[in-house]
Amino acid sequence: MVKVQLITLFPDVLSVYLDSSMLFKAKERGIVSYNIINLREFGEGVRKQVDDTPYGGGDGMLLMVDPLVRAIEHAKTLDPNASVILPSPRGKTYNQAEANNLAESSRGLIIICPHYEGYDERVTNWVDATYCIGGYVLTGGELPALVIVDSVVRLLPGVLGGASSAAIESFQDGNRVEFPQYTRPETYRGLKVPKVLLSGHHKEIEDWRKKQQRKSPFTS
Repeated sequence: MVKVQLITLFPDVLSVYLDSSMLFKAKERGIVSYNIINLREFGEGVRKQVDDTPYGGGDGMLLMVDPLVRAIEHAKTLDPNASVILPSPRGKTYNQAEANNLAESSRGLIIICPHYEGYDERVTNWVDATYCIGGYVLTGGELPALVIVDSVVRLLPGVLGGASSAAIESFQDGNRVEFPQYTRPETYRGLKVPKVLLSGHHKEIEDWRKKQQRKSPFTS
């Protein structure tokens, strides 16, 4: 079983998604387990402070290093060999190849969800990998964390329905995007399913699908 732990200030945001669809099924099948760690529990003082103003001035607040490190160390007591991941705009671009690597490693994941204006950079000394999921700004790290979890868990053996489901998806075949697909009805408001898909000729269908694949703009 792969253990996925997420360090966050907003546990409810994560729990709803983790208890849905394939991520929930993966948990029910005993393939993965989820542990949401509330960063506030590691805050300092009576008010459980987790953020402070940045040295050198600037707008906003930063997550303090000590609460983050103690949360990571707590997660490590539950899974010493887990990889610690930090979503960051300065991180490596996250893509399908990275998802494959994380899934194939069979190691647990500890994912930090940054918030406010960021985090004390010293926490990266406890981090194994930093990833950027795209060139845009989000309010917090919960969405990037869920993107990573979703993309990895669905690749674990036994999660998807068919043995080849993950293998034929977009981005798995080098930098190709999956072919278009259709289902009933055969005709909808004048729009028809391509005839080759109705032919029953498996070789012709396979050739058509290969021709329909295109290069992804997100991979080199």
